[in-house]
Amino acid sequence: MMRFVSRRIEISSGDGEISKLGFGKRGIVTSCRAVLLPRFGGPEVLEFHENVAVPDLKPNHVLVRARAVSINPLDTREVFGALHPTAVRGTYTDYAILAEDELAPKPGSLSHVEASAIPFAALTAWRALKSTARIRVGQRVLVIGGGGAVGFSAIQLAVAAGCHVSTTCGGESISRILAAGAEQAVDYTSEDAEIALKGHFDAVLDTIGVPDTERMGISLLKRGGHYMTLQGEAASVTDRYGLAIGLPMATAILLKKQMQYRYSHGIEYWWNYMRADAEGLHEIRRLSEAGKLQVPVDKTFPISQVREAHEAKDRRRIPGKVVLEID
Repeated sequence: MMRFVSRRIEISSGDGEISKLGFGKRGIVTSCRAVLLPRFGGPEVLEFHENVAVPDLKPNHVLVRARAVSINPLDTREVFGALHPTAVRGTYTDYAILAEDELAPKPGSLSHVEASAIPFAALTAWRALKSTARIRVGQRVLVIGGGGAVGFSAIQLAVAAGCHVSTTCGGESISRILAAGAEQAVDYTSEDAEIALKGHFDAVLDTIGVPDTERMGISLLKRGGHYMTLQGEAASVTDRYGLAIGLPMATAILLKKQMQYRYSHGIEYWWNYMRADAEGLHEIRRLSEAGKLQVPVDKTFPISQVREAHEAKDRRRIPGKVVLEID
């Protein structure tokens, strides 16, 4: 169960690492190492600082000692969780501040690195399949792009829910995906996925989100089914026109598509994003503890090499999850 904490958590350690950090009266941490983003830009603008002030806590927020953080989610000492993508504060730091509903106890069976790869990807998949499509036992689920972190999480969540799961992926991911419980894995690089995928589905999660995969996913849905994409136009439109103009424009595009597909195909069309969900996080923890949910980590970097980690990920040198180790 999550504790309701509105003060700093005092940390004690016998491994000598406390000497690297700044402490005020009564042993409460006041400064830490952190990666700062002083301006908009690519990996080159990321700055690693040794002495950054720890912000004051607000009611119902928790200060946690981070041990590892992936290029999206975070892992912490006694808990794991994920911040909303629009959060102002970040988690590339010794000490991260999160709201209590963004946290759950870290699965004891996982290392900090293993656990750090899970929350952001799994909560994104959870929101699509559980909150939006409300999948249930016996339904057919298609995951387009099952080899990525969100896609692989979605496959495992759907299998755990008792669904029949099919996916498209690269050939190198097929054995891992079938071992996770998918009934069909189609190598999109060597065969026509639309022909190979038989029948129609109750829910389609499209992690690729290009016009071809959107067309295929919608054509393979049953009437009344849900098509969900992670690549809706909201981010690109907002980047191009700014928040004030871009957000209403993106909303209009979404509403137009929803009405269009509801009328022409009888299906529900959604853009999906990660959102903190206490119920989802606890279920993800339970499945992880039971060995039914994992997100493989391809490479780790020390936090001081954050630029190199982002550059490697941005240039797709590393296909899977990348994790920054704080210690």
